[in-house]
Amino acid sequence: MNLNDFPDGPIRVLVSSCLLGEKVRYDGGHKRDPFLVETLGRFVEYVPVCPEAECGLPTPREAMRLAGDPAHPRLVTVKTGVDHTGKMRSWIRRKLQDLEGLGLCAYICKKDSPSSGMERVKVYGKNGIPAKVGSGMFTKAFMDHFPLIPVEEEGRLQDPALREMFIEQMFTLRRLRDRIRQGKTRGNLVEFHTDHKLLILAHGRTRYAEMGRLVAHAKELPLEELYRRYLHLLMVALRLRIPPAKCADVLMHMMGHFRQFLTSDEQQELLEVIGRYGNRLIPLVVPVTLIRHYVRKYDVACLKRQVFLNPHPVELMLRNHG
Repeated sequence: MNLNDFPDGPIRVLVSSCLLGEKVRYDGGHKRDPFLVETLGRFVEYVPVCPEAECGLPTPREAMRLAGDPAHPRLVTVKTGVDHTGKMRSWIRRKLQDLEGLGLCAYICKKDSPSSGMERVKVYGKNGIPAKVGSGMFTKAFMDHFPLIPVEEEGRLQDPALREMFIEQMFTLRRLRDRIRQGKTRGNLVEFHTDHKLLILAHGRTRYAEMGRLVAHAKELPLEELYRRYLHLLMVALRLRIPPAKCADVLMHMMGHFRQFLTSDEQQELLEVIGRYGNRLIPLVVPVTLIRHYVRKYDVACLKRQVFLNPHPVELMLRNHG
């Protein structure tokens, strides 16, 4: 894999229609998100979804809320108390089946929505007092049906670290699927894992070691089970936040591959840059850019293939935050 290699073809992302500017909200309005539309939208193919409109409710419509048991809430209108739970559940069953063949790599949903919110959605108890303990009916069903597909709310994507993690998961899942399309073989999985070793290591040594053991014993497992277990471990690993200190350790590991080529001044400069990043004084893009320069300059083959250096398009500027 070259540093600039990215998947061919569309990366399909399910997204709440209102976030793309579609006027489907209960009040007839929208919640257009500039980053999703103007920036991320250049690299993905969106599959819009609005559970309330698509299940047959009009736009505009009476506002709704979740009520009753937080584990199995009802979807009811706020003022008149009309129960749309059955209609929504029937649509959800059909929708999930339709989505199975699309090869979705992610889902971005609307926060606080009784149909689309991911977490902390208000559920009203018998006393009429809300508790932020629920998930939107459709999004909960989606996460149960597709447990390994990354899901995030547009509000949480305002956090630079969460945004980078989510998009990294999306692109990594697509790369694995592309590898599978080339042939579900043990050799292909070993190559994929080799390319992603340092990216996985940055998320934590425990998962990295566990995945390493799985790949090392690849011949002992049936192919389907091997890929199933690997995919599960991969997506779980990528959900772990990357502390700068751990990421700095990965950068130091990479430096060891070309230390012999650097002058003492170059070594000192790189050490200082990595140290400043580890202390949260500069963004990750700074040491990574310098390392990428040395990898190209000295043609370090084992690092040129490392996805860690280029896990997503640089135009997204996901590593530019402090």
